[in-house]
Amino acid sequence: MKIRVGFGFDVHQLVEGRELWLGGILLEHTKGLLGHSDADVLIHAICDALLGAANMRDIGYHFPDTAEEFKNIDSKILLKETVDLLAAKGYRVGNIDATICAERPKMKGHIPLMQETLSSVMGVDIDDISIKATTTEKLGFTGREEGISAYATVLIEKE
Repeated sequence: MKIRVGFGFDVHQLVEGRELWLGGILLEHTKGLLGHSDADVLIHAICDALLGAANMRDIGYHFPDTAEEFKNIDSKILLKETVDLLAAKGYRVGNIDATICAERPKMKGHIPLMQETLSSVMGVDIDDISIKATTTEKLGFTGREEGISAYATVLIEKE
């Protein structure tokens, strides 16, 4: 068996008038993330980590923000297509370890549903998806609540 590791990062600006999608679920908040798609930074970081592990470039290469078909798209669709791209190359997801960096809203109560949602989309065991959350202790753009970022490390396997 061959294993590979990938790392992904994404950040989007928080703005008024947008929904806040994180980990494939809609969160109640006064602001949402600005982007061409639904701007789900967690899913985007996971997609980049998966694509990187398989040496398949990045999310912007496969789903460019200049393509109209991806305008306001649900990032769960991008994640499913990413998993399918890996499968076509003979890879499957081993596990994911991800971190959301945001001051608000608090994530702790939402993480189990995020794990369940991502597990269902990717067809992997819920125990193979670790999601953590942190703040920047009011420092930087995250601390000023100007944006949210996410980091993901993944392991993929090829038989």
